[in-house]
Amino acid sequence: MKKHRFQPAQALALSFLSAILVGTFLLWLPFSTESGRISLVDAFFTATSAICVTGLTVRDTATFFSPAGQAVILALVQLGGLGIMTFSTMILLVAGRKISFQDRIAVQEDFSPKAIKDFRFLIRDIFLYTAAVELAGSLSLYFSLVKQFPWKRAVVLSVFHSISGFCNAGFSLFSDSLVSYRENVWLNATMILLIVLGGLGFLVQKEVLGVLSRIPKRKKFQLSLHAKLVLVVSSGLVVGAFGLFLWMEADHSLKALSPKGKVLASVFQAVTPRTAGFNTVDMAALGTATSLLLMLLMFIGASPGSTGGGVKTSTVGVIFAFLRSKIMAKDSVGLFYRTIPSETITKSLTAISLALALVFLSSFVLVLNQPAIVLRDALFEVFSAFGTVGLSLGLTPRLNALGKIVIVLTMYIGRIGPLILLSAMSRHRPKGKFDYAEESVMIG
Repeated sequence: MKKHRFQPAQALALSFLSAILVGTFLLWLPFSTESGRISLVDAFFTATSAICVTGLTVRDTATFFSPAGQAVILALVQLGGLGIMTFSTMILLVAGRKISFQDRIAVQEDFSPKAIKDFRFLIRDIFLYTAAVELAGSLSLYFSLVKQFPWKRAVVLSVFHSISGFCNAGFSLFSDSLVSYRENVWLNATMILLIVLGGLGFLVQKEVLGVLSRIPKRKKFQLSLHAKLVLVVSSGLVVGAFGLFLWMEADHSLKALSPKGKVLASVFQAVTPRTAGFNTVDMAALGTATSLLLMLLMFIGASPGSTGGGVKTSTVGVIFAFLRSKIMAKDSVGLFYRTIPSETITKSLTAISLALALVFLSSFVLVLNQPAIVLRDALFEVFSAFGTVGLSLGLTPRLNALGKIVIVLTMYIGRIGPLILLSAMSRHRPKGKFDYAEESVMIG
């Protein structure tokens, strides 16, 4: 048994797959829908979208699913947002059992770039922090929604959207997502804050809170290179995307809005493509250039250790630093007066390459399977699935069975990561280190 024990990557991949299968079965049962039965493929698609915190839907969450079905979806979103291995580890902690070394590695790879000493406190803090943020988000949304709905319905809507927002899932109990609230400053600000907090990663926020707590005491506190990189790249993406979106769509999809509404919608659309999936404008009305911008944001995604997907902000930051060093003819790659290890650069390049290959392959199969699909719609759908975003140009309900399976696989690989999937599928482990003789090839 010891010889055939699962590697951490295999355990993580199988945990997500097991949760998807359980969720599929629950959503397929009659009590999960308002009327009629959902097909097994659609149940499988919805469960995968929920556990991978994507938000792509082939059935309207607000009208097709019963309250029980919506509760199942919300549970899957919460489970997928924090990570199956983190949940299972917490359950073991509560039960008083010993945490295996494999569980430690799996959670550490998901939340921290370096060794964890206070492992039990880390898991506890993650759960407490998540509960506190989602509760605060629910209360904030409740004060806005209770003006329109009865208090019981307002509670349900607030809790659902708070969890979905913090987990960057994009599932909504409104058929038009948040389009009806695009000029509601309080609701937009709350959702943006939830999405940002869920997409930054717990350890980065912990470091930031540590810095803020030391300011009144005038104590020095140095942010890690990872935290600096995540904060700089994330801020740059939001500011840049906001300016571009407002400039490109001011006279198109935003034309009917007031100046305040245009700014608010632009900020929201600058944040949500980074794996959240909510929208306050009609996606189908966006121009081609804007669609390409959103595809880029969806591909980059959130940050490591967060509830979001994509290739991650730190990966893009490392690639940028690598290219800058080559342009400046430097041997080493540096950021913020630190040298980035070559192994990190190799992982970043590999992750980008695998992600692009997956996007191309999925798009190719999708268009080959349904030739009538417009290429822009197919690419947008695949980028959305890989980045676990949930935005769509209206293609999702028109997919046939094979098309849905393609998107399901893309969501699954995008959630656990191409590198982890390859590691999980690999049977052979290196038994020694040796190099062949070098021989160059012509490039360019």
